[in-house]
Amino acid sequence: MSMVKKSVCLVSCSVLKEELQKLVKQGRIDAKLVFVSKYFHIDYEAVNKNLRNVLEQTLKTFKGKVVLVYGDLCLGQENEMKKLADEYGIVKVDAVNCIDCQLGGKGVFFEADPEHNLMFMGPGMIGFFKHAKEAILKEGVDEAAFAGLFSGIKGFVLLDTCGNSEKMKEDLEASGIGLPILEIRKVGLKNIKRVVMDAIERAYVIK
Repeated sequence: MSMVKKSVCLVSCSVLKEELQKLVKQGRIDAKLVFVSKYFHIDYEAVNKNLRNVLEQTLKTFKGKVVLVYGDLCLGQENEMKKLADEYGIVKVDAVNCIDCQLGGKGVFFEADPEHNLMFMGPGMIGFFKHAKEAILKEGVDEAAFAGLFSGIKGFVLLDTCGNSEKMKEDLEASGIGLPILEIRKVGLKNIKRVVMDAIERAYVIK
């Protein structure tokens, strides 16, 4: 095994900020972290524009490998995020979205909710949905119409990645989304670490 130190910068959606910062602080991942605001996620065009700006600046100034911590579906349904990673010559994590990262990647997300009637929620997603609700209501959409966005959803499955499930429950209840919490899964950080380390290893295989 090579003893050369791997210099890595993770460019990630801030929905995973808490987890990645904790992994770096604990010394379980050695990487520079750059985050793009999760609040752009209500608009693919805004994600695309701001992510490109961050990638171009990072690739210009960072001398090591840049790894993209975004899901396949985070720019649309037609592999747009993979195409963007290929365009910039960088590796992205093997995951369909942030929840997939928290569950272990490689599409396990689809197996976790085969009937598509659960809403998985990690720490970063709670703030995103609260912000999205406020933005939608400001646009003139009423509470009933907002609730209709969740029709067919039985409730939340909380993914406790950082050991703060009680705070997550409080934040979710305060968000006003109104769905019941069906389950709390204490998944920890191991899945996200594995997904990120896999991408880092692949980045260093590519010449």
